[in-house]
Amino acid sequence: MSELPQLSVVVPVHNEEDNVAPLVGEILAALRGQVAFEIVYVDDASRDATLERLRTLQAGMPELRVVRHLANAGQSTAVRNGVKAARAPWIATLDGDGQNDPADIPSLLARRDAAAADVKLFAGWRVHRQDSGSKRWASKWANAIRSRMLRDATPDTGCGIKLFERAAFLDLPYFDHMHRYLPALMQRAGWQTVSVPVNHRHRTAGVSKYNNLGRAIVGIKDLLGVSWLIQRSRRTATEEVRQ
Repeated sequence: MSELPQLSVVVPVHNEEDNVAPLVGEILAALRGQVAFEIVYVDDASRDATLERLRTLQAGMPELRVVRHLANAGQSTAVRNGVKAARAPWIATLDGDGQNDPADIPSLLARRDAAAADVKLFAGWRVHRQDSGSKRWASKWANAIRSRMLRDATPDTGCGIKLFERAAFLDLPYFDHMHRYLPALMQRAGWQTVSVPVNHRHRTAGVSKYNNLGRAIVGIKDLLGVSWLIQRSRRTATEEVRQ
């Protein structure tokens, strides 16, 4: 690709062999002719044919780049490594299971173009979730508790589709599962965030990598940690002194 991208679409995947080709095709359909972009897939040490299918797709898709984890490291690390590898100043993220709709990315870009300069994160909001009842119930309570503790004014932090400035993201403190707390972390850094209603779809292939109990146990520790970070943060304006 000769033209530097203005947008990098980062997609973390682990054992999503049947979702790779359809999702890549949707990303291309949504963005070709709209913006100079690249797609950065991060294969989190998949044990199926995910990596092989990505390599096959690369032959006919100059926009597609692939980063491979040599050991399984989780979604937050995959997102961070994808952002570090990205060449564009703005990042859009998608979950690799196909439940996020790439057709929503142009709408997020339009919201960014109309927003103030200090808005650095546009977070997808799954107004009509297509998950199981137990998953929706668990998410509802988790969002309520998180919102009460962190006061991040965000109705849905678990949605995989987000648009954010690369530099602002890389300036955030890194920890495992940080991708679930991006609005609070961005606000802690002094930036504004906006929630944008997006489409949400049923998973058509593969299986979920999470369960409600596992999320709850990890989530309690993460909430306490993020709450501590917010309480201990300190910001001040700066200016350069010249002679």
